[in-house]
Amino acid sequence: MTTIRSLWSAATIPGAEDPYATAHLKVYYPALVTGSDTERLSGVFQADPAGGPYPVVLVLSGVNVGQDAYRWLAAELAAQGFAAVTYDWVGPLFAGQVGITPGVDLALARPGTYGDGPTCQAIAPLLERLAALNAAEGPLHGALDLDRVALFGHSAGGTVALQSGRFFPQVRAVATYGAHTMVSTMLGWPAGTIAEALVESPVMLLAGTEDGVIAASSDRYGAAADKPHDPVSRTFDEALKDRDGAHVLATVHGANHFSVVEPADPTSARSFLDRPSTVGGATARGAIAGLLAAFLRTHLRDGDPAALDTFPQDLVSVRRR
Repeated sequence: MTTIRSLWSAATIPGAEDPYATAHLKVYYPALVTGSDTERLSGVFQADPAGGPYPVVLVLSGVNVGQDAYRWLAAELAAQGFAAVTYDWVGPLFAGQVGITPGVDLALARPGTYGDGPTCQAIAPLLERLAALNAAEGPLHGALDLDRVALFGHSAGGTVALQSGRFFPQVRAVATYGAHTMVSTMLGWPAGTIAEALVESPVMLLAGTEDGVIAASSDRYGAAADKPHDPVSRTFDEALKDRDGAHVLATVHGANHFSVVEPADPTSARSFLDRPSTVGGATARGAIAGLLAAFLRTHLRDGDPAALDTFPQDLVSVRRR
């Protein structure tokens, strides 16, 4: 059995003002257990060199969803042969609010500036910090393959991943859960606009059929009340260029917006808008993690694309383009 350990670090966000200029990150990785006194006294384990260097998956959170909610997923990805990175950045949100943010540069999310740069301000400094950890003497020395990086984002984190991937040539795959590129009319976009996904890599869009948060947010985008509000499917059909089947839309039947987190925090974020999941939480998380790992193995570790077709059709529907 693979032993998974984690390492804390921090990164400064350029341009952010104190006290909101620091993101705290956690790197999950397969560890080598030797039984040494150093391990016993420090709790620090070296990365297992047998499977390294490990492709990196950067997890971008939903708004006001703490990184511990994705710990289960990060540990599962590490067990699958990746180094998974979560982070908390408490910073500016919208309308003067402050909270946990994946990093959203609203100045680059408007019609006149969209495409000029990544809308996620956190990706670059986090990758720089990971490069420093990889170069320094320590448990992660030489363990990270920073030429094979994936972005995985939930909700708003998924949106900024789709709006940022092309600006980082080391990003070989982008995956999201409960996210889309329909853009807000408050930013000056015409009602119902699906913006181009700013990616050059294969994309997987994961979604749950019982996503109540997306359903309750239609007025942000000027969606017509008499038409179905399905921005995830529209993103797949309209925002992505055909890629000979490498792009994937995977729908988990019965899952809701927060099926990807464990535990969900009822005191924060917008879980009060969600619909009840009609499938067990462990079942939904197993499907999400399995689909994601299969997709990432295909594009970061030369896995088999057909692995996505092995999931039960009564639980998962898969489309490609």
